[in-house]
Order: sequence, then structure tokens, then C-alpha cells
Amino acid sequence: MWMRTAVGIVESSHIRVMRVADNMRNVAVTEGDKVEAQIKFGWEVDAYPVNEIAKSVDRVSAGDVNALVEEYYDKYEILLEGRDAEEFKKHVAVQAQIEIGFERFLEEKNYQAIVTHFGDLGALKQLPGLAIQRLMEKGYGFGAEGDWKVAAMVRLMKIMTSDLKNPKGTSMLEDYTYNLVKGKEGILQAHMLEICPTIAEGPISIKCRPLSMGDREDPARLVFASKEGRGIATSLIDLGNRFRLIINDVECKKIEKPMPNLPVASNFWTPEPDMYTGAEAWILAGGAHHTAFTYDLTAEQMGEWANAMGIEAVYIDKDTKIRDFKRDLMLGEVFYK
Repeated sequence: MWMRTAVGIVESSHIRVMRVADNMRNVAVTEGDKVEAQIKFGWEVDAYPVNEIAKSVDRVSAGDVNALVEEYYDKYEILLEGRDAEEFKKHVAVQAQIEIGFERFLEEKNYQAIVTHFGDLGALKQLPGLAIQRLMEKGYGFGAEGDWKVAAMVRLMKIMTSDLKNPKGTSMLEDYTYNLVKGKEGILQAHMLEICPTIAEGPISIKCRPLSMGDREDPARLVFASKEGRGIATSLIDLGNRFRLIINDVECKKIEKPMPNLPVASNFWTPEPDMYTGAEAWILAGGAHHTAFTYDLTAEQMGEWANAMGIEAVYIDKDTKIRDFKRDLMLGEVFYK
């Protein structure tokens, strides 16, 4: 287990994140001090104009696109939901072209993680959805809305678990909505489109639905439910004078009934020690709405990585009590000042 953390310590210095455009406006939590991140973690975080990457997408040949679309149709269930089959396939082909174009650009420039921003899509015809999901499945990190910290953390976790024989998966996730029914409390994790299929259990389908964010064509995306079991949700935040890694043990559960009107992939979990204590502790610690999540690492492993990086680690787990947690945060303010 320690060796896996050691891999993360060494490989962290090789992570390079490509930002497509910039961070989402009015959401400071997706930003941070990139120079300090390079000093602390070794990460390089660079921005490119969206249309420079769009040119790479435009250069993809029709033959390459068609071949990848056929791969999609062989591998995934196709849910037309009343849409014309040919029109649906054209939307899927846009994502195939984005996947190939983005991957070629990433390889050419030597980046291992990518962020996008739905408010700045330039010449792209769709918000990258299925394309990003497939890139994450291949091992790239991803952060939505310009969230480069999450992108780097997802990549880091994928590196640390890359040699596992039967990994359960790693992905970016987001607090999407809450179930407050007594005895069934939990948080539905999802995002607009971009959840990694490595965490899927059961069939994976392609849907094509309208999306108001981005003001582009209806994007195709992979839709699925996630595995049951224990995992950790992490949030790396910039407090201005230092970084803090928040680590929450969570229990992923099976949803009670199908959600056909939810047009995205999802995961449902209850944070430890319980919904209300976990949520309060997360807010007190400054946890963000995006998380880097994995089934395959422990809080101890990620805490040891944070310690090696010289940053604060905050744990939310079965032993968390709010009074003690507040005291620990105050002590952290003194120790890491």
C-alpha cells in the first residue's frame, strides 16, 4: 500500500495539465495558484485557446471518425429515445471526432490531463462529453469548468492504481443532488456529461440529449450506474496561503429504482460517518463541488501523499465528530501558517 503512495509521490512531478480556454466565471474554487502547485506537486498547468484545439479536431479524417463510431456502436447500447437514427449517429460522430482530435493534441504536446469549460467552446460543435469519458477511461485526468486541480488529482489516482488487476475505477464526480429521506440519506454524484466509465457497473449506453450549458448541439454521452462499495472522495483546495486535501470515506450504494430522466452517468453514496455530519464537515473544511473519486485507494494512502507533498490533509470518516473536527481545523491554521 505504501509503495502505491510512493508511485504517486514520484509520478506527481510528471503531470502536465492542458487547460482548454479558462476557468468557469464566478467559481473561484476551480482556480488556484498554479505556480505554487508546480512548486508543491510538480504539476505543470498550461492554457490553450480553444480554437487551437478545435483545429486539431477539424483535421481528423472522416475515415477515422467512422471507424471510431463503429467501435462505439459495437461496444455500447444505443438509446435513440425517439430520435432519428441517422441524426443521432451524426451527433455521436462529433464526439468521436473530438476524442481523436483531443487525444492527438494531448499526445503531441505531452499532456496527461485536460480541462474544458462549457462557457468557452469556440468552434467546437458540442461540449465534449462521450469524448472526455473515453479519454478518462484511457488514463487521462479531467476536470470540468476549468478545474485543473481535479484534473491533476484524477490523473494522479489513475497512475497510482494503473497496475491493479481488477480496479473498480476512478473518476471526476460532482455533488449533484441530495436524498434527504430519513434512513436513506445520500448524495447523487453526477455531472453534465463527463463521468469515467471505469466506475460503471452493468450496461453502458449512449444517449443524446439537449444541454443548455454551452449553447451548442445536443451532445452525446455515456450513461450508466456505478458500482457499490467503499471509496474515497477528495477535494484539493487552495486556501490562499496553502493547499488542503480533504479526504472523505464514502459508501457507494445501489439506487433504489431506475432514473430514466437523468440523462447522465451517476454514482450514489453516503458520506461517513453519516450524511449530516459528513456534509457539515465537508463545508467547514472548504470542500469543493467537484471531487476526484476512486474505489481503489484508501484515505491513508492519499493522506501520506499529502504529507510527502508538505500540505495539510483533513479526514472525514467514521470517527468524525464536529466539535473535534473544528478544533483540528483551528490547529491546522496554526501549524500550516
